[in-house]
Amino acid sequence: MREERCRPRTFESYAETVDRYVRPAIGRFPLARLEPEHVARMLADLSARGDLSPTTVRYAHAILRIALGRALRSGRVHRNVATLVDPPAKTRREPTPLNAEQVRSLLDATAGDRLGPLWAIAVTSGLRQGELLALRWPDVDLEGATLAVRQTLARGTHDLSEPKTERARRTLRLGGEALWALREQRRLQLEERLAAGARWRDGGYVFASGIGTPLDARNVTRALAAALERAGLPHQRFHDLRHAYATLLLEHGEELAVVSRTLGHADLSTTPDVYAHLTPAMLERMAARMDAILGARRSSG
Repeated sequence: MREERCRPRTFESYAETVDRYVRPAIGRFPLARLEPEHVARMLADLSARGDLSPTTVRYAHAILRIALGRALRSGRVHRNVATLVDPPAKTRREPTPLNAEQVRSLLDATAGDRLGPLWAIAVTSGLRQGELLALRWPDVDLEGATLAVRQTLARGTHDLSEPKTERARRTLRLGGEALWALREQRRLQLEERLAAGARWRDGGYVFASGIGTPLDARNVTRALAAALERAGLPHQRFHDLRHAYATLLLEHGEELAVVSRTLGHADLSTTPDVYAHLTPAMLERMAARMDAILGARRSSG
C-alpha cells in the first residue's frame, strides 16, 4: 500500500496493523501461495487471543483484503483469497450518551477548568475531536455567532488536513452557551499567552497548549475522563459528546436531515445508523404524539 494513496495517519494505522497482526501470521507465505485457510487461521488465532476486539480483527482482515486487491490488479496474484474468508461478526457498541441533566452537570462542574470551554463546544456543536483541535480563531465569528469547519487535525500529529468530504466543510450557528465558552476561552488563552511570553507559538488555535501548540488528542481524552469522574458522571469517549449533541436534538424534535448536516455526515443514512438510537424521551414523545393524533380518551395512569 503506497503512502500517497491515503492520509499519513491512515497509512500509519495500516502499517501498524500489518506489522502487529498480519505479517506475524502469514508473512512467511509467498503471495502466490497464500490460501484462504491461511487467512482463516490468522483470523481464528487473532480472535482466540482474548485481548483483541472483533473490530480489531475485522480491521486486520479489511487491510489484508485491500492489499491483496491491489496485488490482484497489478497481476501479482490470481485471486484475492481474503474475499473468500468471512471476518468475525461485527459487534455494535450501543452508546449511552449523557442526557441533558448530565451535560449541564458536566458544564457546570468544569466551568472553571482549563478545558471546560472545549467540553462546552463539543456538546453544543457536535464537532469531531479532530475538527475541534484544528479550530482556529479566524474560523470563529463571535459577533456573527458562527463557527466554520475548514480543516481537521490528524490524530497523533500536528498536521492539518482538509475535511474528508464536502459535507464535512460546514458553518454552524452558535448559541449562547457556545458563545460564552468561546469568549471565556479567548480570555483564558490571552492570559496564557502573556505568561508564556517568547515561548508562545502562535498557530491561531482556539484550543491549544500552554504555549500555543495544538493539543494532543490522547491528553484531551484523559482530561475528559478525569473531568467526568470529578463530576460524578459515567465514563464517555470523546466521540460520545458528539452522540449526546445529536441525541438531545433528536429527542427534542429536530429534523434528522438538519442534525445530519450539522454533524457533517456525507450521507444522510449515516445519522440514523449511528446516532438515532431510541431513548426513553424519544419513546415518550412518540407515544404522546400518537395520542394527539388519535385524540386519546383514556389516561395512561
